[in-house]
Amino acid sequence: MRLKIFSNYSPNFNPIKRNKTQIKFLIFHYTGMKKESDAIKKLTNSKSDVSCHHFIKNNGETFVMVPDLYIAWHAGESRWKNYKSLNRNSIGIEISNPGHELNYKKFSSKQIQSIIKLSKILIKKYKIRPKNILGHSDIAPERKKDPGEKFPWKELAKRGIGIWHSISDNKLKKNRKIELDKISEKKFYKNLSKFGYVVKKNENLKNRKLNNYIVKAFQRRFRQELVNGKLDKECLIISNNLTKNFHKIS
Repeated sequence: MRLKIFSNYSPNFNPIKRNKTQIKFLIFHYTGMKKESDAIKKLTNSKSDVSCHHFIKNNGETFVMVPDLYIAWHAGESRWKNYKSLNRNSIGIEISNPGHELNYKKFSSKQIQSIIKLSKILIKKYKIRPKNILGHSDIAPERKKDPGEKFPWKELAKRGIGIWHSISDNKLKKNRKIELDKISEKKFYKNLSKFGYVVKKNENLKNRKLNNYIVKAFQRRFRQELVNGKLDKECLIISNNLTKNFHKIS
């Protein structure tokens, strides 16, 4: 079944068109608002200074709010690898969900189907690599939690949308809550740096707090059953697996 895409344009975008080759990333968000209608109003209000390229409603209906070749205002202050302010190089997809502060819920099956269909269209059109498909919390971990631990990253990865590790559930659970020594902690953070997170040296309180947010972002993405910001052996072996297979990921 083809995806029907409607229009509900936002005035919030940069007026100069970008070249399609500038588009490197696909960023998923949730709206974080109680009412879907209020989220749509905010994203299309000229006074809000926020927008997205695509909006997916609770019933799976999909809207274009900003055409892909214009820069929408969805990522804010953000960083990934050597990129800063990822608005310039990304497409932002907002998905209706009240979020962590307002009774965070599972994404509906209709939303997931629309996410899959829309993502496949965008990936093909702009040649977006699986490892460049990210969540808002990946690129702004100290500010954002979305799309959160209920987002179906594993299911999407099976469809070629984003990446996932290849470790069995049994092995993961056996290593959960086993503390790491300092050498293993450094290995974990080194893995995350290779992956794309901007990790700081644990030399002061500010950096330690930032790294804690990054650990939570990593867990929301790859260890969704327990998001506590605490490093353990399970987190390490997931990061080792991702790093080992990193060069194989297109």
